[in-house]
Amino acid sequence: MVKRIKHKVRSEELGAEMPRAVKHKITDEILQELRSLRPNATASEQQEVVENWRKEKLKEAKKLALGGEGLNSTLVIEEAGMLLKALDSNWAALSEEIGLWIPTEINNPEHDDKPEGVEDTEYEEQILAGKPLPRECHAELHTDYDGVAVRWGLTHHKESAADCCQACLYQAKNAKPGDKRCNIWVYCPSETGCYSPDKYQHRHMECWLKFSEKPRLNFKDRYSEAYRDAHPKVPVMVPWVSGIISG
Repeated sequence: MVKRIKHKVRSEELGAEMPRAVKHKITDEILQELRSLRPNATASEQQEVVENWRKEKLKEAKKLALGGEGLNSTLVIEEAGMLLKALDSNWAALSEEIGLWIPTEINNPEHDDKPEGVEDTEYEEQILAGKPLPRECHAELHTDYDGVAVRWGLTHHKESAADCCQACLYQAKNAKPGDKRCNIWVYCPSETGCYSPDKYQHRHMECWLKFSEKPRLNFKDRYSEAYRDAHPKVPVMVPWVSGIISG
């Protein structure tokens, strides 16, 4: 029911229900623009390229909606009409609708540089669906931290990484004396699930709350070639997103 209400509100904000195909086209075009950036592009550079795309697409939609003749456009007139309002006053709502979120900071710049010999197509976009994470979450993309589970992720699902982090903060604040307090959260943002070297099948939206006196990494950024050779089903990039709560 909550999901239906949220969907209805977003649809009203956008003025009309935008077809899924149009949303997919918008998402694909934005991702294509982001792929033109260097792998360690800053958040401001990513935001700039997205904003430039939005302005150009808005200009294109206005011309087409006004009957621009001979305009070489990737849009059709029906799409142009829907995009006019969505790309202007309702851009924030549309961004949330398509799950666009650009990290506000990079926590581990030493891992940002692309390894020598790696093709651009092998690097995934640094975009995480859902609402932005507070700074105290210290979110790290493509990261899996070890620790003792204080909440078992197989039966603990959250809609976003931000919600998972908030669950960790809440557990730490409300833990009973003597109980382990969550200081590590690990979330699976991938709709196809997340790989882990255990016997379980880890699914989308799993949220693991963990504790460790000295947090250490299981995996970071890319699985090594040697590890992938020994485990053929392992993906190139670590699918998890994690964070260490300090304080």
